[in-house]
Amino acid sequence: MLSLAFIRKNPDVVRRAAELKAEPAPVDEILRLDTTWREHLTAAEKIKEEQNKLSKEFARTRDEVLKERLRQMADTGKRELAVAESVKRELDDLLLRVPNIFHDSVPIGKTEAENVVVREWGSKPDLGFAPRTHYDLGEALGIMDFEHAARVAGSRFAFLLGDGARLERAMVQFMLDVHTREHGYKEVWPPMLVNSASMVGTANLPKFADAAFKVEGRDLWLIPTAEVPLTNFHRDEILEPDRLPLKYVAYAPSWRTEAGAAGKDTRGLIRLHQFSKVELVKVTSAETSLDEFEQLTRDAEDILQRLGLHYRVLAMCTGDMGFAQYKKYDLEAWAPGLDRHLEVSSCSTFNDFQAMRANIRYRPERGAPPRFAHTINGSGLALTRTIDAIMETYQRTDGMISVPEVLKPYMGGVELIGAR
Repeated sequence: MLSLAFIRKNPDVVRRAAELKAEPAPVDEILRLDTTWREHLTAAEKIKEEQNKLSKEFARTRDEVLKERLRQMADTGKRELAVAESVKRELDDLLLRVPNIFHDSVPIGKTEAENVVVREWGSKPDLGFAPRTHYDLGEALGIMDFEHAARVAGSRFAFLLGDGARLERAMVQFMLDVHTREHGYKEVWPPMLVNSASMVGTANLPKFADAAFKVEGRDLWLIPTAEVPLTNFHRDEILEPDRLPLKYVAYAPSWRTEAGAAGKDTRGLIRLHQFSKVELVKVTSAETSLDEFEQLTRDAEDILQRLGLHYRVLAMCTGDMGFAQYKKYDLEAWAPGLDRHLEVSSCSTFNDFQAMRANIRYRPERGAPPRFAHTINGSGLALTRTIDAIMETYQRTDGMISVPEVLKPYMGGVELIGAR
């Protein structure tokens, strides 16, 4: 979140950022409550000071009049403090609803049409025939089943079968190996359920409660991404400078209601309630966070390049970047059958927005006062949509799918999906 002190000093900056992000921001209400809170807190503190003086005088004189005044002052002080605490709770809740500001390099725009292509890698493949979609290929090969998934769980679920399931497992192992052995991330197997405090820490609550699945009767949520448990791993900690940057990678299923996506991408492995990702998370110092953000993005791109997938990197504009993000890139792989780019990774830096909510701090040097850390995350990569791009890019005229070279060792030597 943004600190109350920052909002006091920079209300116009916060208002502008919220407007350009198309997010509501109760800045005026926050400033009003801030004034009210400080008035009542100051009144309570003044009463306490006067109580202390009178208590000393009463101890000396044992004056019954002073005793009654002390009783009245104690009651008044309690009331002032109770009002201050009540206003502060309301104020803290409103602070959680203010969007992050954004970096100067972020493009100004309202919709995805105003996102800016930063770079591209490779070229769109010319298959020499009319490409089929991944869901047509998958159903024809018997490696995807949406009908049985609908019977078991409802719409927006899928079964992966045989080499389809093996392809996902191969991709997980491949990506984890690259990120841990070459990119320097520490592998984590995180909890799939987290409490509300963790969801608040990564800014999934309170704003995005409707997008998440909650366990009825328990303070537990199914994770919308492994970002939540990984970022909150260091909640309420002060980290020494020689520990930063911290770099974590995790494979995990993720769950989202897709509440705002009615009727959109209803076919195939594009917008599911359950999907899997290999997630990258960094906790860094303020001084290095932007450089670490760029490197995390390159780490995700490295996977796409090794898979031989044409992709582009988009700098997300203000109106399309999100509530909590300070700067964000989307990596989009080309899917020939769908004739469109698919987002396979969103890489974001949050400056201290998440760390302030989760109380993650670090010391710039030993013995120095702690500061809030900076957090970064990105998919490295999202599995379902990457599978879509692989299937559509590596399809053959006979309906089979060639396995990308880097995945063959993880597929037990299988070179063609559909050949057996």
